[in-house]
Amino acid sequence: MCIIGSGNWGSAIAKLVGENTASHPDLFVEETPIWVFEEVVNGRKLTEIINTDHENVKYLPGRKLPVNVVAVPNIVEAAQDADVLIVVLPHQFIARALAPLSGKLKPGAQSISLVKGFDILPEGGIQLISKEIKKHLNIPVAVLMGANLAAEVADGQFCETTIGCKDETVGKMFKVLFETRNFRVTVTNDVDVVEMCGALKNIVACAAGFVQGLEYGDNTKSAVIRIGLMEMILYAKEFADSPKITTFLESCGVADLITTCYGGRNARLAKEFVIQRKSISALEDELLNGQKLQGPETAAEVNHLLKSKGLESKFPLFTAVHAIFTNKMKPEELIDMLREHPLHENPSEYSIL
Repeated sequence: MCIIGSGNWGSAIAKLVGENTASHPDLFVEETPIWVFEEVVNGRKLTEIINTDHENVKYLPGRKLPVNVVAVPNIVEAAQDADVLIVVLPHQFIARALAPLSGKLKPGAQSISLVKGFDILPEGGIQLISKEIKKHLNIPVAVLMGANLAAEVADGQFCETTIGCKDETVGKMFKVLFETRNFRVTVTNDVDVVEMCGALKNIVACAAGFVQGLEYGDNTKSAVIRIGLMEMILYAKEFADSPKITTFLESCGVADLITTCYGGRNARLAKEFVIQRKSISALEDELLNGQKLQGPETAAEVNHLLKSKGLESKFPLFTAVHAIFTNKMKPEELIDMLREHPLHENPSEYSIL
């Protein structure tokens, strides 16, 4: 077992997985390495703090990690003996972080991605992050997405999640690895749609934050969520292979969308973007303690694809979010987009059924 990434979500998952591996010694090796990008915090190396104080004081302060979670600063050393790699990185850093692992993994290893976003291809278009991970690791990649705010998972609050995995046996193994009484797991083979939901909901959350910043209420935010969900469904209809409408009713779908629009950092910083009229990079520096937003990057990646295929007009909300972040559209114009959205006149186009 190895966890690749130690931000707030990576640390929360390390806490959960570390506790599970310790309680299933018949199934998993108890020691759980976590690759940590080395930083100095308060004059000490972050790996030293995690291994002696059992707390990631920078990214998940106030929550103790199990003693069997061991921070390792060298990614090859951390991953070389792992049967399972859990990838939890900002999607902008996937290629740089995983490149050293190419050809150095244990035969038969599996991986699961908790990364939300897309990757822009040099030749045009975009691909799911799981495909980028597979390119570097050359092993099977499942995905885990859901309504899982990191701090709440770390605190043991009840929630659900969705694992997308084509191999039923491997899916059952992942369910045992992640599931607890308060972290309930559903497994589906609709893998691409699970991952698409995890990426696209961050764009919608930014739109929800914009309307908050404009001082509109919950009715308007609910409209953003519904219209955003319908664009997510249309996106899957356009770009996924035989998508299932039921996947959008799992935790990775409508539940994660609602949670992110009301409690996630994409909505919070999009709100501040409207109020303060500062750049996203400046707001990240001020408010995220070294973390990065996924919504603006994902909006740019999706717009890259939609524009190349002449589909921007079918996805007005996704298109507007990118336009607002790149100062090509005023936040105040978002409401006109909602009023004139083609969904109001042609709802059947936005349905898989």
